[in-house]
Amino acid sequence: MDGVFPPGPCDLSIEETLFDTVPVRIYQSKTPSPEKRRGLVWIHGGGGIFGSFKSHERLCRFFAQESATVVVAIGYPLAPEHPYPAQQRSCYSAISYFLKHAAEFGVDPQRIVLGGDSSGGSFVVAASQQLVLRQDLPQVRAHVLIYPYLQALDFNLPSYQQNQWVPLLFKTEIIRFGNIYVTGNSSGADAAMLNGHVPEKLRIKYQKWISAEHIPEEFKGRGYVPFVPGHFSEALFKECTKIFEATFSPLLTEDAILRQFPKTFLLTCEYDILRDEGLLYKKRLEDNGVPVTWHHLEDGFHGISLLVGFGPLEFPGTRRGLKTIIQFLEWY
Repeated sequence: MDGVFPPGPCDLSIEETLFDTVPVRIYQSKTPSPEKRRGLVWIHGGGGIFGSFKSHERLCRFFAQESATVVVAIGYPLAPEHPYPAQQRSCYSAISYFLKHAAEFGVDPQRIVLGGDSSGGSFVVAASQQLVLRQDLPQVRAHVLIYPYLQALDFNLPSYQQNQWVPLLFKTEIIRFGNIYVTGNSSGADAAMLNGHVPEKLRIKYQKWISAEHIPEEFKGRGYVPFVPGHFSEALFKECTKIFEATFSPLLTEDAILRQFPKTFLLTCEYDILRDEGLLYKKRLEDNGVPVTWHHLEDGFHGISLLVGFGPLEFPGTRRGLKTIIQFLEWY
């Protein structure tokens, strides 16, 4: 679409550099500021196998232009050439570097926010699991998560049932992408579709955090049938044991870590298979005393934020959702 709607010129300084060997692209106003600005580290989505500076160029420009923020986009390596957890490690490394050197880029180290969309939101949470343990770094002020990907245990939550064929993210795709991300191949999707990759013992253990029972009834109105898991596949389970790590499925983050997280902005979309993961994460944060600003786009779908700046391809909910993020950022 860039050929039809090229980004065009803007009143921003855009440069690329390395943060501890990790490529980053920095967006900031050309107008000098008498004081250090807010910083927003943005981690793009794409399931760990897609996405780039280019795919999120308009979104990062929007944040930088609309909120007088220095935006740092991270160009982490992609699977299958660089399988999990290469992405999390690179993001953690780049974020740590920026927290240490923020002042060199005109950013107040006490005003840094971490944000990400889809799997990028997952990487934000994964990095924060380690950052809260660091006493040598400034504390992150807030998180901004847009329809985050947060678990790979239950592919039959209400939102998965209701939206499995809704663009831009199908149920079959997210399972296939997840397999490539973890194992380097796309096998085992059929069993995973039926939750056959999770043994009964672990299913019971994590029901306290991942279960349709924790989804408010108003989100089941478009259709939900309580799901009975299919036949358990021992072979598939052994192949994908990494999905039970909290860095891969952040909904499994322990309470002791989660309660140290900063204030969080969470955007969910009604027509998105990941909707319920956001709702479950909202509950987990609130149960642990973490303040949450939640915005739900009733007309939204997965990927809607990436249409900002695409002219007639923008949906009404695109800027409506993003403007709520700008309002949230203004507090930091």
